[in-house]
Amino acid sequence: MEVDAVLPGEYGMIRSVTATVFESPSFATAFPHPYAVVDVETSGLAPRRDRVLSLAVVHVAANGTVERRWSTLLNPGCDPGPVHIHGLTRDRLAGSPTFDLVFDSLSRLLDGRVFVAHHAVFDWQMLAAEAMRTGVRLPVEWRLCTRVLSRRLGLDLPNLKLATLADHWGVVQRKAHDAVDDAEVLAAVLPRVLELAAAQHLDLPLTHCAPPPDEAPQLTEAPLLPVAGGPATTKPRCPYVNPGPLTAGGPLVQGMRVTFTGDTVTPREELVEKSTAAGLAVTGAVSRRTSLLVANEIGSATTKTRAARQYGTTVVDEGTFLRLLATVSPGLRRG
Repeated sequence: MEVDAVLPGEYGMIRSVTATVFESPSFATAFPHPYAVVDVETSGLAPRRDRVLSLAVVHVAANGTVERRWSTLLNPGCDPGPVHIHGLTRDRLAGSPTFDLVFDSLSRLLDGRVFVAHHAVFDWQMLAAEAMRTGVRLPVEWRLCTRVLSRRLGLDLPNLKLATLADHWGVVQRKAHDAVDDAEVLAAVLPRVLELAAAQHLDLPLTHCAPPPDEAPQLTEAPLLPVAGGPATTKPRCPYVNPGPLTAGGPLVQGMRVTFTGDTVTPREELVEKSTAAGLAVTGAVSRRTSLLVANEIGSATTKTRAARQYGTTVVDEGTFLRLLATVSPGLRRG
């Protein structure tokens, strides 16, 4: 059923919307969570360096009903970056509030809800970095990446871009790379992916958002939340024996232990998903058994790169890793 609603936003924004109301859907019982669907537009891809320019949040109830929309532009105090992509010029952002002025409103919108985005680790890291600069922390305990969830649904689609999912379910996307429109589109797609996940008896790939360390927000590995009435799910053990370190010029082999550090162009959760699907074991720390470390800033002084130098672990950048990932050699299965 569709209903029309007028929902107030902040900073003078009032949006007239048509919302779909899902009456007693099965996914509301399987996944009884309230959601905050989030999208950001940024000056770049590095949380440590780049800034959030535009932010939109849509409240979605456990039954898929849109409850509230909120959005704002932000004055980053720096060059806005790729204007040809997001259209947010210095003149357009002039006079907008800074992040510290909207944090209280944002905090109330996120508190007690699952943080949902289509590249959730990126949106969360960008906002967590903004919060850290202000000396505060986002009240987010769990996040859900709809791209990761969509991959688990086995959809017969050429890719899992938001625009492709929107087209698949007949959701109109008016302006890509616009935080308000992208959040609105994702809020309409979310009930569809939740419905399929519930029908396939899947657990949601929820990631725990631990407080980031002082130097930068990082993705942490944690058990997944269970569906209602079901057991918690932990990361499965790699089915292949670790063949040892990656050799210079050699291929990746199933069972190799790979660790990631620093900022990546590809969302971290997507890299983890691709690595696991290829038969690699993704770990959160570098040890003597680590086969390779993926780092775009190879000369950086992170804990992981220092450990890699100590153990003689091979370090490759993201582009090299993705090329190697295209041709992974068969490994020895555990007995």
